[in-house]
Amino acid sequence: PYHVSINQDLFLQASLHSSDPLLELFLDTCVASPTHHNFTTGSYAIVKNGCVKDPTYVEYSSPHRQTLRFKFNAFQFIRSNPEVYLQCELVVCRAFDYSSRCHQGCVQRSKRKASS
Repeated sequence: PYHVSINQDLFLQASLHSSDPLLELFLDTCVASPTHHNFTTGSYAIVKNGCVKDPTYVEYSSPHRQTLRFKFNAFQFIRSNPEVYLQCELVVCRAFDYSSRCHQGCVQRSKRKASS
């Protein structure tokens, strides 16, 4: 556990340890939940499908493609225990592959039209 106060900046870093210098990381989804076993019901999306959902989220540049750095303000779920759990999904891509998920950025999922 990492203890922070509400609204305090929470800095995170993820690194890929590989001998291949042509790999890079991309944060596809990062979700917070009041429980460690359910990240869908009652959860809060910080980043979803590469799209920033939390207004306090900031991504920082890194000297290496294999390191991803970001921050957001710590918060607490209302009427819940004081713990917040994070689950983040990162994508590993080939650097300079501009058709890869890493270079697509924010992907808005289109809504389906309901038929009669």
